[in-house]
Order: sequence, then structure tokens, then C-alpha cells
Amino acid sequence: MKGIYPRTTTLKHGITAIDTEYVRPLLDASHLLIENGKAAFIDVGTNHTVPLLMATLENHDIHPADVDFLFLTHVHLDHAGGAGLMMQELPNAKAVIHPRGAPHMVDPTKLIKGTQSVYGAEKFAELYGKIIPIPEDKIIIVDDQSEINFAGRILQIFFTEGHARHHYCLYDSVSNGVFTGDSFGVSYRELDTSAGEFIFPTTTPVQFDPYEAHKAIDTIMSFSPNKLYLTHYSQVTNLPRLADDMHTRIDDFVDIILACSNHKDRTKKIHTKMQKYFLTELKDHGCKLNSEVLYDLLQPDVVLNTMGLEFWLDHEKGKNAYG
Repeated sequence: MKGIYPRTTTLKHGITAIDTEYVRPLLDASHLLIENGKAAFIDVGTNHTVPLLMATLENHDIHPADVDFLFLTHVHLDHAGGAGLMMQELPNAKAVIHPRGAPHMVDPTKLIKGTQSVYGAEKFAELYGKIIPIPEDKIIIVDDQSEINFAGRILQIFFTEGHARHHYCLYDSVSNGVFTGDSFGVSYRELDTSAGEFIFPTTTPVQFDPYEAHKAIDTIMSFSPNKLYLTHYSQVTNLPRLADDMHTRIDDFVDIILACSNHKDRTKKIHTKMQKYFLTELKDHGCKLNSEVLYDLLQPDVVLNTMGLEFWLDHEKGKNAYG
């Protein structure tokens, strides 16, 4: 596609990370999987991403008719907002969706309203555009522990709650890797140091559950992978340390929200504590970026994480071990 130059990273085992250009560079990745002349995408970004994904197919000499699957780890719009438009470009593809997420792709009305409540209507339109439904006959609804045969390559789907109750991950035995969506947090490449990757949970509203988030990490690690493919952002290794860091930071985030629970200006107090927490943790990790750069980089996560933690505190606390 002339004039379109997607930012991609070629990984091993037929996997390519594609920058969806959501909000900023290197924030949100779609992963293209190629096997025996066929292709599949794991998460697809927003409507604005579709030209980038189609250009990447062309760059790999893959015809749109040879795309078999769109695997949507969950239906949050930074992962699945472009799925309806993308499906119109791919005549033979099926969208593979969790049973709790599929209805929202067939009729995205509630999904749109929920996302607008977070971002506002104007920002929603800027970020996502018009969300196009996916016809029911183009959807595969999967069960926990399902196996999908992708051109002879078996992908195992397993459900992971914690970030969202309609979330799944995919284990790929060829790469011995897991495509984790948001269930294993986020790890921005700008924060990498000689100590490795820096990772932290994403507690986006409204279904964050710390108890289930811990379980999801353990489930992912039970496959003994040697790499993970995060939507935010792509491949990470050194997984035992990262798993420990995720467990610790889930608890740290909960401690922050509980410490602020009775504060008269709770939201502002949480923002301040979380900003300080990130700066301290990143300094200990050896990050050399200055405070202003880190603030700009992480402020969207601070805001969204706070919203999700506050929702959990007000609605869900007491239903699990944190009660």
C-alpha cells in the first residue's frame, strides 16, 4: 500500500509485531502470525490501524483471503476496536472471541457507551472512530482450553480473568510463547534497562480483580513459556522475575488504593502516590529517563489504573481474599 509504512519488529517463529500507532509509538502492538502461507492476527488495534495491518500483509506477500483468524484477547477497543472494519477486508477470516465478549462485537452499543464514559465522546471519536459490528457468522466463540488449528499450528486458548472477565490468552507451542493481551500487564520498551524489562499491571476499569489477576499470572506461567507477547508492548523474556514483579505490584497497587480509601480527595491522592511509586521503582530498575519524560509516558496509565482501582474498591472489594 503506497505511502503507508508500518513500524514492525520481526520476531522468530513467523511472528511480527506491528505498532498500531494508538496514542503514541510503541504503546500498542498487533501481532501477525504466519504459518504455511496463511496468516492470523492477535489483537488488531483500532480502525486507524487497519491500513497498517493491511500494508504489513502486503509486505509479507500475504493475500487478504489467506488470513484465517483474528484472535481478540478481549474486546477493549485498543485491542479490538478495528476488528469490524478489518473483517470487511478479510473475506475468509473468522474472529475468535471469548463468549462474554462476542455479544459486544455483534452489537457494540454497550461497549461504545462504556468506553465513552471513560474518555468522553469527543476523545472516543478521535481514538476509535466508528465501531463496526462483526456478523455473528464470522465469529468463533471459544471455550476455556480450546485448541485452534491454524494452518497446522496448534494454538491453545485459556481464559484469564483479572483484567477483564472476557479475556483469554493463547499458548503457542512453536514459539513456546504466550500471547497475553493485558493479563500479564504492560511493559514499555522505553523503560528497558540493563536490568531487563520493567513491567506493571494494567487495572483499567471496570472489571479489575486483584485476586483473579494473581491467578492469571500463575496460569500463564504454568505453561513454562520462555517468552510472552504483550499487546503493550510485544516480546518480553526473563519471565520468572517479571512474574514476581507482577505479583508484587498488584499487591502494591492495592495497598495504594486502600491507604487512600478515606482521603477527602481520594483520586488526586492516588495519582500522587502512584506517580511517586513509579518513579521510585524505575529509579531502582536503573531507568535514566528524567521525571518529566516518565510523567508524560506513564500519566495515562496512572489515570486509567486509578479509575479501575477505585471502581474495584467501591464495587468489588470483599468478594475475594482482599476483602
